[in-house]
Amino acid sequence: MEPANVAHEESTRPAPSRLPEGAERLVGRYAHFDVVAYEDEDMKTLIISTGFADLELRHGRLWNRQRFCHADVVTDLDIEISMSDVATSAIVPIDVPLEVTEEGGALRVVRPATPTAIGITLADPANEALPSDPEDSRIIDVDGDGRPGVTVKMKFSADLEGEIYIIRREIFAYDLTQVSPDRLVGTITDRSEQTVVGASDPMFVSTGQWKQIEDSSRNPVIWQRVDATWDARRLATERDKIFPPNPSADW
Repeated sequence: MEPANVAHEESTRPAPSRLPEGAERLVGRYAHFDVVAYEDEDMKTLIISTGFADLELRHGRLWNRQRFCHADVVTDLDIEISMSDVATSAIVPIDVPLEVTEEGGALRVVRPATPTAIGITLADPANEALPSDPEDSRIIDVDGDGRPGVTVKMKFSADLEGEIYIIRREIFAYDLTQVSPDRLVGTITDRSEQTVVGASDPMFVSTGQWKQIEDSSRNPVIWQRVDATWDARRLATERDKIFPPNPSADW
């Protein structure tokens, strides 16, 4: 039986289109690094994600399979915030055809947004509203810790730490330009949504709504070609050799 995302591709596959010269050489595995800069009334936050972007040719189009391995959280406050790699890898966007053009002698690659639910099962991730009811039967424990949705850990001091439990709709798009045969750089546009569905203590629940700041320099993306055998462990080991250090939330 075919996986659900493959069946979806078959039913929605666009008509073939001609790729710019040299676009087929983009095929391969890339380690990816992206930063989304958010702010609300309480704090400034950076979510730095790493994982893999696999590119392949299908019926004359260049397709992307995007997977996530690890996420770091950086804020402008003295708080440690973390989400497990199990939860991060549960973000599984559908495969999607890319828009590939040539501009100024360089290949430009645009990955459109593919709304993806995490911590909840949505029949229509693009249009269904996230529920506010923590007892909603669609909420699932994606990181296997016995808590609803995705667990986010917070540590304020040695004596004060706790957890919140969230559900999210990941909505992001990439716009990249090839700067060398093995590297693409660009920006991410993020319109993700999340709802807190519980906490270890009500004091940890915030009503603030994150919003991406409109500054492309604070929202960079890098895709670096790597060998097809690379996995999450290899990426964690080599990360500092191919990507810059985590930025600071200092705007």
